[in-house]
Amino acid sequence: MRILIAEDDEALARFIRQGLEAEHYSVDVFPDGEQARTAATEFEYDVVILDLNLPKLDGVSVLRHLRSKKPSVPVLVLTQRTRVEDRVQCLDTGADDYVPKQLSANSLDIQHIRSDLVTKIRAAAHSRKSDSSAVLARKPPQASRPETRDMLSLTTPAIVALGTSTGGPKALLEILPLFPSDLSVPILIVQHMPAGFTAPFAQRLNTLCAVTVREASHRETIQPGVVYIAPAGFHMSVERLSLSRVILCLDTHPEDCLHIPSVNVLMNSVAVAFRNLALGVIMTGMGSDGAEGMNAIHRQGGLTIGQDEASCIVYGMPRACAEMGILTRVVPLSQIPAQILQATRYRRRA
Repeated sequence: MRILIAEDDEALARFIRQGLEAEHYSVDVFPDGEQARTAATEFEYDVVILDLNLPKLDGVSVLRHLRSKKPSVPVLVLTQRTRVEDRVQCLDTGADDYVPKQLSANSLDIQHIRSDLVTKIRAAAHSRKSDSSAVLARKPPQASRPETRDMLSLTTPAIVALGTSTGGPKALLEILPLFPSDLSVPILIVQHMPAGFTAPFAQRLNTLCAVTVREASHRETIQPGVVYIAPAGFHMSVERLSLSRVILCLDTHPEDCLHIPSVNVLMNSVAVAFRNLALGVIMTGMGSDGAEGMNAIHRQGGLTIGQDEASCIVYGMPRACAEMGILTRVVPLSQIPAQILQATRYRRRA
């Protein structure tokens, strides 16, 4: 693939370029936004890696230009200390994914981030190529009739725990607006994102959804019809204080997790607190975070739903669960809202 990098930090750009060229990619580097915009417009690139803080023309303006002129070009945003407004605009404009940027080039170990960066590059390219076949019809899910016996249960789930990573922001933007305002259960989400992005992401979703969406707060009581997104840098778990009151807990422990927040930490706590009343959902993402937690829900008799390979940007996290044989259902992304409504016995108000 041919890749464009827009980065004014010469040392950082060199490290990234060397790592990508070692993977046999063709790489062009531009130190300011104007040059990057011109090159991306005139030439064909498979992926654009874009810093937000660029001289002459900021990265958000370059991203907006690319979306208007070349909407199919995948864009990965390098993130560091950007304004909240820039983060919101990146989400609105449609960045495909986000790559955390080290505070200095000297601290960047390209061997450490190479696998993550290359996976995100491939995922972004795949995402844009498959857009035409993955567009969802914006119709309310029909869940009044259970489709199969395996989603029938003597109990009705009281909570949904959902985990996702690469490709997740785009997937959540597609499915969460499909839930009704009178949803009878809370939805707790762990989405692997860089620090500073989860709050504006939740705010953006809240403007698009009938349900309330917000970044989770420590020790708040969970409510039905509310979607809680774990803040970057904190694990989210649940604690049952009484039969009728369950609170969210935010913590940095355990610190040895590959991801903070961790899907496993959330789902393990949900399995303990809700047992067979838990519903776990695992969606697009690299790696295996969530497999342990989904297994815990499965062992407690809860329902487990996995996104299918065809609709995943990266079929990693759902694959790990599927290979363990712990998924009640495997469905396309577009069917996940209907499956949740079906399981929770949702009935549309007349």
